[in-house]
Amino acid sequence: MAGSPQYIRNLNENLIMDALIATGAMSRADISRQTGLSKPTVSSAIEHLIERNLVLETGRADNAQGRKATLIQFNESAYYVCGIDIGATRIRIALSDLNGEIMEYRTYPTLSVQSGNRAETATLDVLRSHMDDLLSENQLNWDQIRCVGFGIPGVVLPDSGDIDRIVAPLEGLEKLLSLESLSGAFPCEVILENDVNLAALGEYSRGAAAEDSNLFVFFSIGTGTGAGIMVNGQLLRGMGGLTGELAEMLLEEGHRLEDVLSADGLMELAKRQLDASLLEDPDSGIEALREYLTPEKLFEAARSGQTQAVQILKQYSQMIASALRHICVVLAPHLIVLGGGIGGNGDVLLPHLRQIVSDQFPAKPALICSELGERAVVTGAVQVALQQTMLNLQQESLE
Repeated sequence: MAGSPQYIRNLNENLIMDALIATGAMSRADISRQTGLSKPTVSSAIEHLIERNLVLETGRADNAQGRKATLIQFNESAYYVCGIDIGATRIRIALSDLNGEIMEYRTYPTLSVQSGNRAETATLDVLRSHMDDLLSENQLNWDQIRCVGFGIPGVVLPDSGDIDRIVAPLEGLEKLLSLESLSGAFPCEVILENDVNLAALGEYSRGAAAEDSNLFVFFSIGTGTGAGIMVNGQLLRGMGGLTGELAEMLLEEGHRLEDVLSADGLMELAKRQLDASLLEDPDSGIEALREYLTPEKLFEAARSGQTQAVQILKQYSQMIASALRHICVVLAPHLIVLGGGIGGNGDVLLPHLRQIVSDQFPAKPALICSELGERAVVTGAVQVALQQTMLNLQQESLE
């Protein structure tokens, strides 16, 4: 009951935990000074936290005089969390301690689209087996995993955890990847979130937008397109979780933004431009680029100074800038972080985009590239799992 001695004791324990997480190892006297709690209160709370394995005695402080005090440290290995990024082409899995430090990171081929109950069960079994192997090789078991955060390239309905839509390569897996389905396959708490939202959270917590206290946008361009928007450290989700679904934005001539800016859209633009160049000059030497064209080869050609590739990506940058202008007019963000398989090519895209922003935008946000790269989503998934775990640990102490 609120106000009871046990309730107050547990509040004190949570206060001590927060101080240790923020500051690191401290003596009981240091904890008393920092939290304002009396030394007997701190000592009693510490003993109970040691019993719960949430803090450890780690050695002696380096006192100048007198008896050296015992240091108390938050036990980041009391439990673990995982983040899983189910992408259009790859699955990425990260194992983290309670400090959010990623201890193990692995990638696997993405799930294949299969239909029927048996096929779906087999697909989930493969995903679960990846996790079982990861834990076994790190001498861990499922009792030590408190939460798994999943990121998927689709719209997750906040109330139900169902998937309303998903990128084309994963169509057919909506039911399989729902919160209910994943919760049934994993013996711990599961959180399901849009992948770009998680990428934004990952960049905020440990990447390019670390501790940005205002408003920033993570704009992902790859197999699909989307944005994660954070204000004062909080994700915006909006009605039905649809905030940031830029794929549905209409550009000139009614084209969906995703159809134009996605990897497939970039390839269509490039092939049109290269076909036109070949008609004008059949001896231009770009037949090989046209025949074996991929986004990676196009960016490589631009980096090597290939004229047609440079011109294609300048035109492509103009289309990205058109989308960014709409975002800036509505939100006026302080920062835009580009990410995704296409957006991550900042060395090629950012010079063009920054010039357009400088010349044409009424609000001129800082424009940078993701620091986390392909780990952005899985880092955000670890963060949501960690936040939920710490909240649960605090609530458990109050029960």
